[in-house]
Parts: sequence; C-alpha cells; structure tokens
Amino acid sequence: MTARRINTIWVLLLLATALTWWLGESGNAVRAEFVSAAIVLGLAAFKGYLIAMDYMELRHAPRLWRGLVLGWLLVVALALIGVSFWHSLR
Repeated sequence: MTARRINTIWVLLLLATALTWWLGESGNAVRAEFVSAAIVLGLAAFKGYLIAMDYMELRHAPRLWRGLVLGWLLVVALALIGVSFWHSLR
C-alpha cells in the first residue's frame, strides 16, 4: 500500500470521526435521533470497512476472510440500526 493511499484513508477516517462528533454534539439530534443514529452507525461501518480492507490488508486476503469480517461488520451495523429504530418508536 502506498503512502498516498494510507494518508488519504487516514484523512477520510478523521473527517468521518469529526462528522460523527458533530452529529453527537449538535442540539438537532433530539428531533431526528434515528436519522442521526443511522448516519453515525453508517459512518462507523464505513470506517470499519476502510480499516479492515486497507489497514488489516483484507483487500489481498482470501475471499472467505473478507466475507467473514465484512459480513460481521454488516450484521452488527444493521442490528444496531434496527435497535436504534425500535428505540426511536418508543
């Protein structure tokens, strides 16, 4: 992996973290708590994808390992979004 790619991914991770922090700290989260939660969890899944594929080098790993790690990430993200939706209905 090239230094440029590592730096680009690092900047994307920083931007996603800053956006997550801003959504969590903004006062608008009370009105649209599910939407904010879904965006935050989507950003977390995106960050997990970047870390798994590039920093953990799964991009060049066997397809089984990629599928297991990314599948687990998808299941956890969807479960948390589902729980957040259920909680927002209460």
